[in-house]
Amino acid sequence: MAAADKKNLKRKKPSKSRIDAQIQSQLPLRRLNDDDVPDFPRGGGSSLSREERDEIRSEVDAEFDAEMRGSKKKRTMMMKKGFVKKKGCSGDRVNSEDKWGSLFGDGITGKLPTFANRITFKNVSPGMKLWGVIVEVNEKDIVVSLPGGLRGLVRAGEAVDAASVNNSKDVEGGFLSSLFHAGQLVSCVVLHVEEDKKEMGKGKVWLSLRLSLLYKGFSLDIVQEGMALTGYVKSIEDHGYILDFGLPSFSGFLPKISQEDGREIKVNARQLVQGVVRSIDRGRKVVHLCSDADVVSKCVTKDLKGISLDLLTPGMMVNARVHATLANGIMLSFLTYFTGTVDIFHLQNIFPASDWKKQYGKDKKLNARILFIDPSTRAIGLTLNPHLLRNKAPPQILKTGDAFDQSKIIRIDKGLGLLLQVPCEPAPAPAYVAISDVADEEILKLERKFKEGSQVRARILGYRHLEGLAMGILKASAFEGSLFTHSDVKPGMIVKAKVIAVKSVGAFVQFPGGVKALCPLQHMSEFDISKPRKKFQVGAELLFRVLGCKSKRITVTHKKTLVKSKLSILASYADASNGLSTHGWITKIEQHGCFVRFYNGVQGFVPRSELGLEPGCDPSSRYHVGEVVKCRITSSIPAYRRINLSFITSPTRASEDDLVKPGSLVSGVVEHVTPRNVFLHVKIKGNMKGTISIEHLADHRGHAALMKSVLKPGHEFSELLILDVEGNNLVLTAKYSLIHARQQLPSDTTQMCPQSVIHGYICNLIETGCFVRFLGHLTGFSPRKKATDEQKVDISEAFYIGQSVRSKILDVDSENGRVTLSLKQSICSSLDASFLESYFLTEQKIAELQVLNSGSSELSWVENFDVGCLVDGKIQEAKDFGVVVSFESHTNIFGFITHHQLAGKTVEVGSSVRAVVLDIAKAERLVDLSLKPEFFDRSQKNDSRVPASKKKRKRDSQKDLKVHATVNAIVEIVKEEYLVLSLPEYNYAIGYAAVGDYNSQKLSPRHFSAGESVAATIMSTPSSSTVGRLLLILESVTRGVETSSSKRAKKKSGYEVGAVVQAEITEIKPLELRLKFGIGFHGRVHITEVADGEAVENPFFSYKLGQKLAARVLAKYPQLDSHRKGYRWELSIKPSVLAGISLIEEKSLTEKLDYSVGQYVSGYINKVDKDWVWLAISRHVSAQLFILDSASEPGELENFERRFKLGGLFSGYILSINGEKRLLRLVLTPLSSNTEGLTGDCLKASAMSSDRSEDNMICHIHEGDILGGRIWKILPGVGGLLVQLGPRFFGKVDFTEMTDSWVPQPLSGYREGQFVKCKVLEVSNSVKGTVHVDLSLRSSLEGMHSDDSGRDPHIGDTAGCRVERIEDLHPNMVVQGYVKNVGPKGCFISLGRKVDARIILGNLSDDYVEDPVKEFPVGKLVAGKILSVDPLSKRAEVTLRTSTATSRTKNDIDDFSTVHAGDVISGRVKRVEPFGLFITIDDANIVGLCHVSELSDDHVVGVDNQYRAGERVKAKVLKVDEERHRISLGMKASYFSDSFDRAGEVINGSTANTLEDAPSHIVDDVPNASDSDTQCEMVEDLVHVHSKSRASVPPLEVELEDVDEPIVDSRLDNIQGADDVDAIDEKSKRRAKRKAKEERELEIRAAEERLLQGDVPRTADEFEKLIRSSPNNSFVWIKYMSFKLDSADIEGARSIAERGLKTINVTYEAEKLNIWVAYLNLENEHGNPREEAVKRIFQRALQFCDPLKVHVELLGMYERTGQNELADDLLEKMTKKFKNSIQVWLRRVQWLVNQNKDGVENVINRALLSLPRPEHITFLSQVAILEFKLGLPDRGRSMFEKILREFPKRRDLWSVYLDQEIRLGDVDLIRALFERATSLSLPAKKMKFLFKKYLNYEKSLGDQERVQYVVKKAREYIESTAM
Repeated sequence: MAAADKKNLKRKKPSKSRIDAQIQSQLPLRRLNDDDVPDFPRGGGSSLSREERDEIRSEVDAEFDAEMRGSKKKRTMMMKKGFVKKKGCSGDRVNSEDKWGSLFGDGITGKLPTFANRITFKNVSPGMKLWGVIVEVNEKDIVVSLPGGLRGLVRAGEAVDAASVNNSKDVEGGFLSSLFHAGQLVSCVVLHVEEDKKEMGKGKVWLSLRLSLLYKGFSLDIVQEGMALTGYVKSIEDHGYILDFGLPSFSGFLPKISQEDGREIKVNARQLVQGVVRSIDRGRKVVHLCSDADVVSKCVTKDLKGISLDLLTPGMMVNARVHATLANGIMLSFLTYFTGTVDIFHLQNIFPASDWKKQYGKDKKLNARILFIDPSTRAIGLTLNPHLLRNKAPPQILKTGDAFDQSKIIRIDKGLGLLLQVPCEPAPAPAYVAISDVADEEILKLERKFKEGSQVRARILGYRHLEGLAMGILKASAFEGSLFTHSDVKPGMIVKAKVIAVKSVGAFVQFPGGVKALCPLQHMSEFDISKPRKKFQVGAELLFRVLGCKSKRITVTHKKTLVKSKLSILASYADASNGLSTHGWITKIEQHGCFVRFYNGVQGFVPRSELGLEPGCDPSSRYHVGEVVKCRITSSIPAYRRINLSFITSPTRASEDDLVKPGSLVSGVVEHVTPRNVFLHVKIKGNMKGTISIEHLADHRGHAALMKSVLKPGHEFSELLILDVEGNNLVLTAKYSLIHARQQLPSDTTQMCPQSVIHGYICNLIETGCFVRFLGHLTGFSPRKKATDEQKVDISEAFYIGQSVRSKILDVDSENGRVTLSLKQSICSSLDASFLESYFLTEQKIAELQVLNSGSSELSWVENFDVGCLVDGKIQEAKDFGVVVSFESHTNIFGFITHHQLAGKTVEVGSSVRAVVLDIAKAERLVDLSLKPEFFDRSQKNDSRVPASKKKRKRDSQKDLKVHATVNAIVEIVKEEYLVLSLPEYNYAIGYAAVGDYNSQKLSPRHFSAGESVAATIMSTPSSSTVGRLLLILESVTRGVETSSSKRAKKKSGYEVGAVVQAEITEIKPLELRLKFGIGFHGRVHITEVADGEAVENPFFSYKLGQKLAARVLAKYPQLDSHRKGYRWELSIKPSVLAGISLIEEKSLTEKLDYSVGQYVSGYINKVDKDWVWLAISRHVSAQLFILDSASEPGELENFERRFKLGGLFSGYILSINGEKRLLRLVLTPLSSNTEGLTGDCLKASAMSSDRSEDNMICHIHEGDILGGRIWKILPGVGGLLVQLGPRFFGKVDFTEMTDSWVPQPLSGYREGQFVKCKVLEVSNSVKGTVHVDLSLRSSLEGMHSDDSGRDPHIGDTAGCRVERIEDLHPNMVVQGYVKNVGPKGCFISLGRKVDARIILGNLSDDYVEDPVKEFPVGKLVAGKILSVDPLSKRAEVTLRTSTATSRTKNDIDDFSTVHAGDVISGRVKRVEPFGLFITIDDANIVGLCHVSELSDDHVVGVDNQYRAGERVKAKVLKVDEERHRISLGMKASYFSDSFDRAGEVINGSTANTLEDAPSHIVDDVPNASDSDTQCEMVEDLVHVHSKSRASVPPLEVELEDVDEPIVDSRLDNIQGADDVDAIDEKSKRRAKRKAKEERELEIRAAEERLLQGDVPRTADEFEKLIRSSPNNSFVWIKYMSFKLDSADIEGARSIAERGLKTINVTYEAEKLNIWVAYLNLENEHGNPREEAVKRIFQRALQFCDPLKVHVELLGMYERTGQNELADDLLEKMTKKFKNSIQVWLRRVQWLVNQNKDGVENVINRALLSLPRPEHITFLSQVAILEFKLGLPDRGRSMFEKILREFPKRRDLWSVYLDQEIRLGDVDLIRALFERATSLSLPAKKMKFLFKKYLNYEKSLGDQERVQYVVKKAREYIESTAM
């Protein structure tokens, strides 16, 4: 046994190797199929199933056994035929396969390999790094195409690093499609390989895309600039993306805006991004990347020292060199240490011919990308594919299944296959055909049958996506079959297939084209088969029909009925058309129907009614799952994938008259009865069946169960209603209510009328409501709240399925087929006695069936027991609740007499009695009797023994009974379902009434007791339809259960508007009377509905609690309080209303109010709050009175709330009307009547409903009125007070109108919020339509004093007078006033409300005034005399000087004849400005201007530092302009000496020509004053042309510095080679600068001239005129704003600013900026809240102006106003936002220095890191200047010394350094610095400048010895340079 096993083992082992050799010897071509397994299940180990593999192995084993048993001769013969060579070839293939199957690396064997490395399933190992392309992105995994045609799978959890996944649920969801896409190149790491043990060469390769595995071993030290990296987008920031490389050691940053083309980069979070390292921030451990596709594709990895194999990644491009050529590729060396191989399918040429090796000579340099890395063998694969080198996946041009007739053979690989060039668009594509796919027969030598360059016919099998290589086939059989791919297979096709395997799940078959399919077990036969292998033989060819092709899985059927069916194929829901017949098979059977499946997954449903079953038949007994059935489509909805079917393929067709429809009456015979249904034979044409559910046998639940118990087959129902038709089955009902109301039952929503009540039945109950069905499938829904009157009742406790109900239709939605119903008994109660009538009729039917079942012929005993007749009986038994009576003639009938019906009589058992019949229960065979005498009297009159007169007597007794008459009845007997009543008014007639109704059958009925009196309505008199009974309906039933809602309904209909009611006073309130009337009704009488005529005080005075009175109902409204139910009744007790004289009707709230402005009305106070009094004018109209309109005395205003009492009467004049709110505003004073225009305006405004228009009404304010006001705001300076006069209206009190006398501090006694008494001085309208009211608080005015007689008669003297007009002034008049505005040239004072005067600087005092702002602050009280008055220009000039010698006006100083051009004058500096000096000439009150360019021959730095106001100077008159009153002066030294033209003349005569002898370029380059100014201009010297203009508007504090110029001088010479610039260009530039400077000076002089003239508009009209002439001049707009502020019109100033911003042209950016700055200052001063207002304007300004300029202006404002914290915060933000601006950093340094704060060095260090390197010198020099001027000079010196050590030849730095030292004045230090500077070895031009500066300095000191020393040193320098 052991030997046999060993023999078998030896035999099978070579067989397996032969299979392996046969499968794997076809190069990598069979592996290509792994790349597209589902599409091409042909050939190769990757496409065969396990069954196929087993079968093939068994065949090979058999062949091998036959060969082993052959003789040696046969083997010899085979050798002769060449099989030895074949065998040898096979052996070579095996060896080759072994060599190709194992990977090799460099340095392993030490010898050159034969073949290039190739990836196969055999050598893939965990940890290997592969490059692949994504071919499919699924919900939970990614399919990746790998080298060699392999495929790998990536689970969702391995697609991204766990750290980058924020939510674990994302991994479970389909998030992969948003991060990856087909065709994307990715680097993968092999996790593990699952090998299929049963199928050799098959399995799954599981991959990971996690960067933590790919970059394992990476660190920041390894990363270099230019390296390509791949990262995940970790987060999205404002300016870019944070990248994660799966490593904690560093992260990445990718900017959103590409630096190459400026386009925006958009990626998603967690998306893979590939980029090239731009820079590395090793401090922050951040790598900055660039993701430009071109840059990434061209990125080549540099040769790194010490690089290891772990640092290599797939896709990395390297510079390589050809090391050797191999059999199937080439070997390359790269990165110094590594070698790798390139497979023949990855060469540069995608069509490599047989001589491809010639293209790759040794040491040829190439670019290659890494394809795979195997760390275990150190094997590396490379690719030269041109598409992959461009970092793009090769395009897939060819489609699977395409055939090409003219494919060209490019290369023949012996024993392997053919490389083809397939002609296609847009370019030919390569394809490879394995040797096994070349022909149907076996070919040993390809080169014998095929030649290179010949053309063949090929068909595409598959595709290797990474290589861009298609797999082809040349077999003739591949072109014969119609089914070559899955796409060729269509559902419903009949195909012939071969069985290749049979399993428990079914049979596997293969089409001729090679496509495989599955025939499920249930589809192998029409019937179930237990042994499928016997039915299906492997290899048998059978006919099949394709069922479906989904996800490349094909299923077929062999069911004979389906295969041979000639009916239409139903393969989609769109093909389903009504009436279509087709075959299908049953998939599921349920009680309500069957599910049928068709082709391609289409499914339909067959309802039970369409199954063709007999009534009561179980569907599973007739059909079985898997059965093929013929169906007919009855309806379909493709959009919802619904199909309704029927097994009744040929429905019976009847005429229209024979058709039965829902709602028809039919009759039927019972065939059989089940526990749930009764089945009948319906007596109509067509032999149809019917079904009645048990609940539909009767309206009453008890009767339905009783009816079912007595029904027997054969019983006939004479009237049945068809509810629905289900095929041949009719759904019927025997409910009397439905049959009786069949005409009203709807079958469609179009037949339903809202608010109507119809009959129906409950078909289903749910928690939220119940469903009511009518005819057919028409169903309505009643929500829970609409189902019962009591909301707390459970639906299941109130209704049952099948219950008859009455429903009210609330809403019908025809589009959606939805009907909303209400089942409340209160609104759905019965209007007839059909409920009780149905009860008695059903009871009679049950009794008849009982008799019929018992064999009796009829109910003969009933005739002897008519209701009301007398019967004789015998007491059989006495019980607690009555006695039982038996009858001799009817032993099976019993009677019963209750105690109530004994009428107090005592009866004994066995005694005989005569009683009156009250009720008969036929089904129970029970008779209710009575012994009450009243019934005996009636019965004796109607004795049955007198038949001749019986009918007559009955008519007499019932002649008064009328249907629908309401009667009083007495309860005689209480039954479970009804009451037996007697009608005393109608001779005690016996009647019957139901205790319940259709909708209340399950609800507990009201409890009744015998003898109780009830109200009822007669509904029907005795007849055959009522079984001879008088039927009534109780009122309690018609109005439903007495619930709160039904009571409300009753109250609702109790009273109507206009009714007069008797009411009782229950409460007296200040504004209303509370009344009650009727039963539980409550109402109110408004205070305005008490008396007619005018309103009276306290109208409720004469009424008392409990008093009864008559009232008329005016209206009823729902309660405002949601917790209170019922209505709010409005009543009136006005005599006119009660008498009916006044019309009672509700006025619409939108009706126009019948009031007019100015009308006098009265009302009652109903509310008083802080500022308003609210009044009730009528029930619908209210009024309000503002606090300031109620009084003028401050004391009364302070006690405002105490003065008005609730309910008090108040009268006033209507100021405005708000029709929308029905609100009036009242005032105490009448409106203006003498001015029609004013009243008209009021009338127009009153029609407006906006609060703003209403509140701005001032029609009641006139000049001279005494008003009450409230101080709203104390305006700054001499602005005065802003006094509130109305809700949103204000008046202004001028600074001069505060007090009667002139006092120093007139505002000291006032505070904001204080009530004041004021007088209206003037009411005026502006051009824009706004109203201005000028007020006065002076008590001396008429009407202002509480007692005018006590007024001081001396108050109005001259000292306290107020100047109202300019005409009131005259020269030498003594006046007083308050300083209104002050400036360097004088001030303005306010003499009165409308009159101002000017005081020039010379007239402020007899003494010299050094600082007018300090000595004459705004608001100071001054006294002086009038110098001149000009009424036309409305100007006045005042002097405060006491001496008359100098009190001259400007007009007096017009004599310019004493001054001539060329005169040398002396004078005193009047004012120092950055642009020059204003000098007052001695002996003449004339001021001249010495411009800064005329101060010195050299450049002057810091005019304000060298000159002071009051300093005496000497100047020369340059020009006199008498017309313009201007004098230009000069102070240059050259004006006073004739020898200053050349430097040699300045030194001395002997050296006059020393500098002249210097080279010409030195002389030409001597800088003049202008050039020096340009080179050395500092921070404090920058001034704008409008600096003076802004200074003239103090309230806005607009500093007109030119923000276009940098704060610092950025024009220092920082170019070392600037000395070599062409001299001609230098001269032209210098001339252009000089010309621009001269033009600028002219502009400054023009501006100064305008300011000196003082020509400033004084009125709004003048400003408007000026604006029209100069719309783009910001100075005019700002002055206009200042004018508005002076008049306390803040809103006006804001509006001017807005106008200016809109008006100024966009090209005038500087002018617009000036307006924004003024606007900021305005809001900073008057904004509320200030910070928010400033911030709002600031944000707006940023949108229109340069952000840096706006920030600088805001910073300046903060600094000027002392808002240090805000300034500090703003500076910090600016240094971050504008970190490249020197200006910002210098302002930061300047701020710290000014605030004496530490941190200057830190700021300097931060600035040097942020600023560009060329600007460092400029920044440091300016910081040093700041230290010299504002900080510590020593720190400034150290900074200059540090700069000069690095740049010792910078002339500009030496000049600035010297200027700062000269300013400090340390002579020794200055001379030492000059010595250092002049000892340098600099170019001649620079040395000339330094020597000249040194000479000028010594001359300024006046030391001639030192002057000679400098001259000598200069001569020595010239001599040394000449040598």
